[in-house]
Amino acid sequence: MSDRVQQFTEFRKRMNERILEHDNQVVRRFFALDTQTYKDGALPLKTKELLGLVASLVLRCDDCVSYHVAQCKDAGVTRDEFFETFSVGLVVGGSIVIPHLRRAVDFLDQLEARDGAAAED
Repeated sequence: MSDRVQQFTEFRKRMNERILEHDNQVVRRFFALDTQTYKDGALPLKTKELLGLVASLVLRCDDCVSYHVAQCKDAGVTRDEFFETFSVGLVVGGSIVIPHLRRAVDFLDQLEARDGAAAED
């Protein structure tokens, strides 16, 4: 696993556990709401994750972009689907999205490299 992917995954897991240790119902309910939102429903999970990716690009949240890139990849999003989704985020958000798009593609490249390395083992 690449350093960036591994660091992101481990930090997110560790901090989510740390945050949820605290008995705060608002935080717990928000985390639960987020989990519920991305389940299959009238819209499939894959579509919801792609929507989350566009929103994250437009809001310029690199952690959110990385998370949704990983979730989209797990949901079976193809590279062509990623780039069509990136194009929507870019058109909606404008040129200020470009640095986040660069990091999104870099993160996707690293996920694909990790998967390629795992397949060779």
